[in-house]
Amino acid sequence: MEPETTRRRFLSGAAAAAGAFTIVAPQSVRGSQANSQIAVGLIGCGGRGSYDASIANADPRAKVMALCDKFPDQFDKSETTIKSRNTRKYTEFEKLLAAPDIDAVFIVTPPFEHPRMLEAAIQAKKHIYCEKPIGVDVEGVKRAMAAGKKADKTKTIAVGFQQRYGPEYLEAYKRIKNGDIGELANARGFWIANDPFTRKPYDPSVEKLRNWFCYKEYSGDIIVEQDCHNLDVLHWFLGGLPVAAVGRGNKKVRKDMDILDNLTVIYQFPNGFFVNFEANQLTPRGYSKVGEEFTGTKGTIATSRARMTHYKGPRDSEDIPTKRDITIDAIEAFLTRIVNNDPENVVERSALSTCIGILGRKAVYTGREVTWKADIGIAAA
Repeated sequence: MEPETTRRRFLSGAAAAAGAFTIVAPQSVRGSQANSQIAVGLIGCGGRGSYDASIANADPRAKVMALCDKFPDQFDKSETTIKSRNTRKYTEFEKLLAAPDIDAVFIVTPPFEHPRMLEAAIQAKKHIYCEKPIGVDVEGVKRAMAAGKKADKTKTIAVGFQQRYGPEYLEAYKRIKNGDIGELANARGFWIANDPFTRKPYDPSVEKLRNWFCYKEYSGDIIVEQDCHNLDVLHWFLGGLPVAAVGRGNKKVRKDMDILDNLTVIYQFPNGFFVNFEANQLTPRGYSKVGEEFTGTKGTIATSRARMTHYKGPRDSEDIPTKRDITIDAIEAFLTRIVNNDPENVVERSALSTCIGILGRKAVYTGREVTWKADIGIAAA
């Protein structure tokens, strides 16, 4: 676990950052209304990439100027979602990165591509918003971390772990660190929901790439590609990394994909603190349970993208619903840091959160206990 003083410093910094997430007049970016907007390029024009870019484009401080995708049939739908017109189109991301008038890029491609694209964007000296996870294996994560350490310190490099920027998550973190639920005794995470993927027919030459989520070498499997959100929250709130993990998982319903549809992992954190994580993508629509729970000696706090609930005692609870999609909070924070010349580089912490998923995946795949030291081997700075 990291020292308590370090965690207090992070909390105060997070709270200060949350207070700074306000809209700034566009002309303050570079000094005049005409040329002040942050010029954004999107790499990866699928549904998620187009959604992220639409948030940026709706912000008066930014404008999506360029799109890049290996498959040009994505462009029209992407422009419609983003509500942009006459954007420059690229099929090679290197050409978009070479454009001198592009200030910031969103990297929203299949996860196995993140390390090399993040590295290239850093070398091109762009502000970067890279979707999670950082990579799908230890080698890729190490590549991204090495690139992150060489990044221009004036550039903001954000990663799509949106919970870090959600007001309700920040409030929950503050309460736990302030001792509002007493001494933390137990934590767990869960992503219990329906299958989010629809496999589509494509020419065999591109089928695996276009249905990337079906293949563990492209997606990292569900615990890395999707569940890394929960694992990042555990990394953040617990203030450290697991030392070992055991797990099991299989395919019970979705047997036509090269990924699991259910799994359970027990992570051992320092000082004998055990955390259970459970996930599935087989629950019929109509029910879902996605989030985290933190239990202390005086109460429990439950967190999710929808709400924060503080259970204080019998018939005594406080429920704070989320006012909007926390992705908006994350992207507004990214733009605010650019506007305010207040850079942040979160590659390392995001890489370590990704590795929690990789450790759990190895535990499930091998059926044995795995350890951070032997199976990940990356030390936090």
